[in-house]
Amino acid sequence: MAGVPSICPTLLYTDAKAAIQLLTEAFGFTQVAAYEGEDGTVAHAELSYGNGMVMLGSRGTGGLFDKAMETAGPAGVYVLVDDVDAHHRRAVEHGVEIVMEPTDQDYGSRDYMARDAEGNVWSFGTYAPQV
Repeated sequence: MAGVPSICPTLLYTDAKAAIQLLTEAFGFTQVAAYEGEDGTVAHAELSYGNGMVMLGSRGTGGLFDKAMETAGPAGVYVLVDDVDAHHRRAVEHGVEIVMEPTDQDYGSRDYMARDAEGNVWSFGTYAPQV
């Protein structure tokens, strides 16, 4: 299906609204959709970056996915970016914790790693895996 990502990382956050703000403002994602439950929690949100997408929601909703993720730890997500250094500067300007500064890798990529407020590690780099 053209234009539809085949894999979408899915994350749960204690404060999903803050996560959406961080991902859009500091990392440059675009909010595609966000649906709130009656209690104001994020039932489901979709954020895009390039031709990829991440889905997220609030912890503690009691849904099946929420229950399955109760004992899951933070996740790691890799995002392909054109300009690692500019992307890194944007994240730093927003106070994001940087785990690894932009680094040229032996395999030809330039990457950096950052941790969001709930422990997920986001890697941004120029490595483009081929299917």
